[in-house]
Amino acid sequence: MSDSSSSEANAPLVLDRINLRLPAHTFTAIDAARAQRAGHVSRNTWLTEAVQEKLAREDQAAPLTEHRRHG
Repeated sequence: MSDSSSSEANAPLVLDRINLRLPAHTFTAIDAARAQRAGHVSRNTWLTEAVQEKLAREDQAAPLTEHRRHG
């Protein structure tokens, strides 16, 4: 008997890409915040975490799978 939930759990995560345009000083602030963290945190990971935190505050958080860190 196969368990469809386990096959769904093993399915690859499909990610959409966006082109994010922000002022240079915003990237500078993000990079400064990243530098305060232990280890290497990419901008993408930092921004993903920020979006998740914002959604959670607005009580609209859909279950988001933890993004794999590249580093």
